[in-house]
Amino acid sequence: MNMQNPASGFVQVNGIRLHYLDWGGSGPTLIFLTGMGSSAYIFNKFAPRFTDKFHVLALTRRGQGDSDYPETGYDADTLTEDIRQFMDSLHVEKAVLAGHSLAGVELTHFAATYPTRVEKLIYLDALDDRRSLQAIQQQNPLRNIEIKKEESSPHTFEEYIADMKRDFPYFAEIWSDVWEEEISHNVKINEAGVFVDKMPASVEKMMIENLIKGYIPKKVEAKIPNLIFYALGTPTLENGYTEEQKAAFDQYFRNVRGPILKSVISEFQNRFPHAKVVEIRDGHHYCFMVQEELVYSEMRKFLLE
Repeated sequence: MNMQNPASGFVQVNGIRLHYLDWGGSGPTLIFLTGMGSSAYIFNKFAPRFTDKFHVLALTRRGQGDSDYPETGYDADTLTEDIRQFMDSLHVEKAVLAGHSLAGVELTHFAATYPTRVEKLIYLDALDDRRSLQAIQQQNPLRNIEIKKEESSPHTFEEYIADMKRDFPYFAEIWSDVWEEEISHNVKINEAGVFVDKMPASVEKMMIENLIKGYIPKKVEAKIPNLIFYALGTPTLENGYTEEQKAAFDQYFRNVRGPILKSVISEFQNRFPHAKVVEIRDGHHYCFMVQEELVYSEMRKFLLE
């Protein structure tokens, strides 16, 4: 099993079917968890680099990728139970958990709920408490500006990809064969023959309400080794904003959101004083892809300590 051809499998847990990838390897188990809207395939270049020392897996949560799309269950308790039952299905007693973005909630909640099942935790630009960042969104100068995108009804995957490249320049730095394969597992063809996102708006809304706006981190009593990466770069805006709007957003991000993010980092360190924190200046949210060598090096040192 390798980057080009990992084993793709499904497990029946919590009354639904979840998809996972298995790159093989021997040693302790390392499980990658995805950000919102991503599937296990997002790790298809990065994860295999650890198979020399670990048995490496990645799980696609409910409502994403090739997993099932139930109408409920998008809360921390249920998602944590999904992970536990996934581990039980594969007879994994204890694992290192590495999560990107939204998965920070799952990392903290799982460690607080099942501390004996966790070896180490790795947060890949994965905040577990975003309430303060949500609150300052009201100061975002672009919050009420709607950018009208060019009308499009892609009838081929290539057309869908072209639309994404046009509309989302932020992804330019991560565009690759891995990214295109990742996208292919998160789209479907609707009744009109048009390529659309698999994830319904209702699922996205539940995740935002339950895991971003309303999640209060559960206290982790156990002293579990933690490594957390913070990507501190300013995101690239979608096409369509004026230069004046872009400048206003840059000022907001640097002078308002940036300092609040720093306070969030400090708060996390207060809760996990033993955590190792790596701040990536001008880092990309998908740091394990854009700053791959840095993230890989720091992860490897942490895992082998």
